[in-house]
Amino acid sequence: MSIETLYTSAACNRTPDSLDWAPDGLIYFAASNAITVFDPEYHGSVKIVRTLIGHKARVNTVRAVRNASDCQGGGIHLVSGSDDGTCILWNTKESVPARHILKGHTKGVTVVDAFVDAANKLIVATGSVDSSIKLWHYTTGESAYECFQTIDLRSGLTFGMKLFGLPRSNATVLAYSTDTDVVNLCVARPDSDPNFVQVEQLRGHCDWVRGLDCVRLPDSEDCLLASASQDTFIRLWRISPRQSLQKQKEFTEILNDEDITLEERTFTVRAGSEEYHYALSLESVLQGHEGWVYGVHFCIRDARLHLLSSSIDKSLTVWTPSESGVWVESVRVGEVGGSSLGFYGGKFAPNGRSIIGHGFQGSFHLWREDETRMGLWQPGTILGGHFGGVRDLAWDPEEGMYVMSLSADQTTRIHAPWTTGEGKETWHEIGRPQVHGYDMQCLTLLSRYRLASSAEEKIIRIFQAPSNFVQNFRALCGLTDDGEGDKVIADNPMGASVPSLGLSNKAVFEVEQPESDTRHIKDMYPEHYFSPITMQSPPAEETLMQNTLWPEIQKLYGHGNELYAIASTPDGKLIASGCRATSTEQAQILLWDTNTWRIVQQLTAHQLTVTQLAFSPCGKFLLAVSRDRTFSVFARDESGFELLMRSDKTKGIHTRIIWCCAWSHDSATFATGSRDGKVVAWRQTAQGDESSTAASGFVQRAVLELKNESITAVAFGQSKLKDRYMVAVGLDCGVIKLYALGDLGSWDLLLNIDEMYAHHMTVKRLSFRPRVKEHHLASCGEDGLVRVYAINV
Repeated sequence: MSIETLYTSAACNRTPDSLDWAPDGLIYFAASNAITVFDPEYHGSVKIVRTLIGHKARVNTVRAVRNASDCQGGGIHLVSGSDDGTCILWNTKESVPARHILKGHTKGVTVVDAFVDAANKLIVATGSVDSSIKLWHYTTGESAYECFQTIDLRSGLTFGMKLFGLPRSNATVLAYSTDTDVVNLCVARPDSDPNFVQVEQLRGHCDWVRGLDCVRLPDSEDCLLASASQDTFIRLWRISPRQSLQKQKEFTEILNDEDITLEERTFTVRAGSEEYHYALSLESVLQGHEGWVYGVHFCIRDARLHLLSSSIDKSLTVWTPSESGVWVESVRVGEVGGSSLGFYGGKFAPNGRSIIGHGFQGSFHLWREDETRMGLWQPGTILGGHFGGVRDLAWDPEEGMYVMSLSADQTTRIHAPWTTGEGKETWHEIGRPQVHGYDMQCLTLLSRYRLASSAEEKIIRIFQAPSNFVQNFRALCGLTDDGEGDKVIADNPMGASVPSLGLSNKAVFEVEQPESDTRHIKDMYPEHYFSPITMQSPPAEETLMQNTLWPEIQKLYGHGNELYAIASTPDGKLIASGCRATSTEQAQILLWDTNTWRIVQQLTAHQLTVTQLAFSPCGKFLLAVSRDRTFSVFARDESGFELLMRSDKTKGIHTRIIWCCAWSHDSATFATGSRDGKVVAWRQTAQGDESSTAASGFVQRAVLELKNESITAVAFGQSKLKDRYMVAVGLDCGVIKLYALGDLGSWDLLLNIDEMYAHHMTVKRLSFRPRVKEHHLASCGEDGLVRVYAINV
């Protein structure tokens, strides 16, 4: 048995410098505590191809290393820093990435850089919240990296850092910025003394400097250092070698009757008995952004210099020098809609013909230069994901055409396969039915186009897909036979919008044209207003935020506390829900009729919060598990659901909180999983005899015990493997295990999916794809990842 990861959904961590486009053409970005790798040229689409696990806390910064494969201490292609106080050096070319862990900081590492110096040695710089910068190099004897210098910033925090080399002297320069408006330059002599000594400070900004980058100018010995600041300006500083040390020069020009003085300062670097002199001057000040500028990135393309800047004003700008040497804005992209707060960073592709930005909400934005019309940049297909823990997911109940996920980032998202122009199937986010004001908690799909969801509030909200979404969904997924969709297109509104200060998605039936003498609401709040679109490829982030919402059609009030669990019958006619509870009355399970949206029954069985609910595929049983260490089964009769059985709190097999439960496809077996590391299978006492099933209940069938683990998710396959059930078990550590459950009560391990291919934080939900011959498994976790696997038997 083997697995193939069909899809991984992930968002970029919301920190500057958490993404880099490496020379190998792959994009590496921080996703929760991991580094995720995606290929932007995957068969005409994009796909996450790998996950690197090593850090124990959020990854703050990722930096690809240039020209380090053959240097002393080589084989390092990537450097990352994390809140766990460590920096990791990665060899990404190996199937299991080799890594060196640099330990020395007492608090989180927020910025890193790496540079191969003139002596072919790899130097690594790390900046931390502990107000220090540490310099590391390779030690031959121990085959490890050690810290050779610590720069004490007293109470300062490092925001930007860049290592680069000086021409002629081959000295290495460390440029760094802290929570001041100054850029510090330190130089390490290229002889026996490796320590960096401060030689200059660059002044001119009037707010914190957030980004630094440096480039060697084409056909020149000069270097250009760019600094980006919260004062909205970008400053370019030229470093030029000089034959001899000259006095400070002053150049004065008269402009509008005012004197403008440009000063040139010099500094000297000693290398052995030689002295090398350098002049430092302000080359240019770039003004164009309206908000904080977080990052800058140089690129040389076609022997011409380009600079990419990323700003919180929702734009990425490419600057190029004109023939006269004046830097001008050549390309501006972005203007992301919705409630986004702009870009945290942006990078050029290695060839300079594509740019990518990562936004405040963890989203990606990709543009490619048109090959036929130079200077025209077109949006490219991109991926995305939740930037908070994913708490629940569900497949389309009709044919498993998509999987819907729900997250603490206050959104629900639809993920579906799309066939590229090269005939390859890749998965993408194609819809965002709900954008809410509370962290989301649970969901259930009543049908393909009807959703019930709950957040950390006392309400169940019902959503219906609009006609514009159905049309685009059919086009992207190649769906032809869709009776429910025909009805939706005929009867439902076109789309939905979120009014200002509102939590509910309001239906939009037609797009009104503004009158000439009045202002329309979409002119007053354009980022929140729906406009119909026609999709030929997966939508970009701004389209998802604005134009794929589902209108809310109903609110269900009844619970006294925040909702925690929800489930629906296979035919979608009943909803069961449970809320956070500390008493028997609060822990009641409410049953709702989806025709009248009224409570039809209240079921009592537990004293504490019901953690998960599940209806059997036949619709005759309702299973509930609780924090009170018990589970209960309700059986359906003509008058409703009645309690069939309830486990014993003191004598039961589970001794800790029962987190999860699931039914087999034939409704003959269910499983419960708990914090004590046990998965217990329960079977009907009279299989095949439907008349006696409700009266006889279920008995314990088999117990799987995993020592020192906590079971947080469980799911049954949609068909048997010969005469055995396939059961997926998710653990608190992020691992997913596949078992075969035999008739004799044996649990046989089939496959172990470790953290690199599963999750590096708690697995929250597992679900097999319904009504398909293949075994496809979807998983989600507290790390924000949503994954879909193809299991090859």
